[in-house]
Amino acid sequence: MLSVDQLEDKLIDLAFSEDIGDGDHTTLCCIPEDAMGKSHLLIKENGVLAGVEVAKRVFNRFDPTMQVEVLMQDGTEVRVGDIAMIVTGKVRSLLQTERLMLNIMQRMSGIATQTRKYVKLLEGTNTRVLDTRKTTPGLRMLEKQAVKIGGGTNHRIGLFDMILLKDNHVDFAGGIANAINRCHDYLEKNQLDLKIEIEVRNFDELQQVLDCGGVDRIMLDNFTVADTKKAVDIIAGRYETESSGGITFDTIRSYAEQGVDFVSVGALTHSVKGLDMSFKAC
Repeated sequence: MLSVDQLEDKLIDLAFSEDIGDGDHTTLCCIPEDAMGKSHLLIKENGVLAGVEVAKRVFNRFDPTMQVEVLMQDGTEVRVGDIAMIVTGKVRSLLQTERLMLNIMQRMSGIATQTRKYVKLLEGTNTRVLDTRKTTPGLRMLEKQAVKIGGGTNHRIGLFDMILLKDNHVDFAGGIANAINRCHDYLEKNQLDLKIEIEVRNFDELQQVLDCGGVDRIMLDNFTVADTKKAVDIIAGRYETESSGGITFDTIRSYAEQGVDFVSVGALTHSVKGLDMSFKAC
């Protein structure tokens, strides 16, 4: 399996290929090859900065001679008018890396900003905000990095680093006990050490899980706030608990106050507005 750095390099290479193709003819026709310049990253909207380290990778991947002066690090709460970084190098390189860098940083900063808002809502509780797999295809690693920068917690990266038995798995397996038992047989046979989470839709399924055991976390799917409290009391600390399904910015605090360990929020990544910023000559 590719490392995070290798995946990022493949993404950057693909993005440059998509954007530049056989050449940035606009830049090539009017900017001399030896022209040097400087651009700064201007923040145009309040939020949380994310993607600085990835941006440095973008610049270096395209032209290792580019020099990046970072003025604000990932995770910094930025305001309109802030200058986050200054980049010096060939003007052609500045122009050809501008859009990819901005696309990445705007997207990541939007996610980090959204995540920070949810995290602040839960201050004073012991509940952590989780992301989901509802990410942009190909950009998952970057989007999940942005969640962490914003103060959230990654649930799982993909289908390979955790077992999550959802309703369809249970139904196709012929029930909760079958799904859990087959899971343990598979892990033992393949010598895998993965955490196991199972989704329950009601109290009957919850009791079946408790009777069977053998899991690390129970996901309470589409439970009301009142039923969440009841379920947490029934589980009584035996397993980690997670609330999921239809939880919004306005309701997440109520779920956290019922004592769940985690609340998963797809909105951290699937419907986020990018943070406004620009890359201007200076």
